[in-house]
Amino acid sequence: MQKIGILTSGGDASGMNAAIRAVVRTALYHQMEAYGIHLGFEGLMAGNFDPMSRGSVADIIHRGGTILQTSRSQIFMTGNGREKARDELQKRDIQNLVIIGGNGSLRGGYELSKLGINVIGIPATIDNDIVYTRSIGFDTAVNTALEAINRIRDTATSHGRIFIIEVMGRHCGEIALAAGVAGGAESILIPEIETDLDEVTRKIKQGTQRGKLHSIIILAEGVYPVMELAQEIEKRTGKDTRVSILGHTQRGGTPTAVDRIMASRMGMAAVDFIVEGKRNVMVAEEGDRILPVPLQEVIRGSKTPELAMFEIARILSI
Repeated sequence: MQKIGILTSGGDASGMNAAIRAVVRTALYHQMEAYGIHLGFEGLMAGNFDPMSRGSVADIIHRGGTILQTSRSQIFMTGNGREKARDELQKRDIQNLVIIGGNGSLRGGYELSKLGINVIGIPATIDNDIVYTRSIGFDTAVNTALEAINRIRDTATSHGRIFIIEVMGRHCGEIALAAGVAGGAESILIPEIETDLDEVTRKIKQGTQRGKLHSIIILAEGVYPVMELAQEIEKRTGKDTRVSILGHTQRGGTPTAVDRIMASRMGMAAVDFIVEGKRNVMVAEEGDRILPVPLQEVIRGSKTPELAMFEIARILSI
């Protein structure tokens, strides 16, 4: 009987629980044993394993976060740490490991696969920065940001203010771009495109001249110091400028239907790939299809947002 270990690693993302549920129940359907590993790679090295049943994943599809909890591990990044992780799996005769997480987690999984463990990756990160696929948690994060934009727009209009809304995405502007387009922001500042404060200022003044009462600027964290940006814009425009940092509110909360469905499909596919004999791949969503992509290709790739979206935002915000 094949055995499957399941862990979540790195930053949490809404929809991880739906993926755990799908992996466990699909494994049991195929007469496999499933083991949950608590606290990510740290728990793997510590031997923190629990057998999982259909009942252990009941009533979790709608919950944010991860019932297996997660962590970031410096020790696992060492050769000794990964050998310890492999030994804990082999001690229990677990041949397959499903890792649900982002780029760092998949990179760690690839290194572990070199030691003989079959690693299947499921992309789960709100940043949506993994190549070849969309990631679990992104849609929920964007909708959380969009709800905040809608609420802030009301108060911005009431007071005639400029609001800068900082969203997550230090190295990838996917959340800022999607939320900014959906929220009708005047300007979107992302790491992939050089910030042009003259253009930002021009749009604000143009809006004021045609009677617009407010302006919304979406900023991906790390692109520009947000308080400095607010001061600079207020100095250039003379308009009261406020800051709202959404922070970790984007990580938690009930996953959207999009994330639940994608997590369910990916979790089921991860086990199907094991049954089919596929080794060391990531589950990728390409349109309506679910495909296996070698982990080696995934960790070598670098994703950039669809910049056509930026052009849509630029034209529609004029």
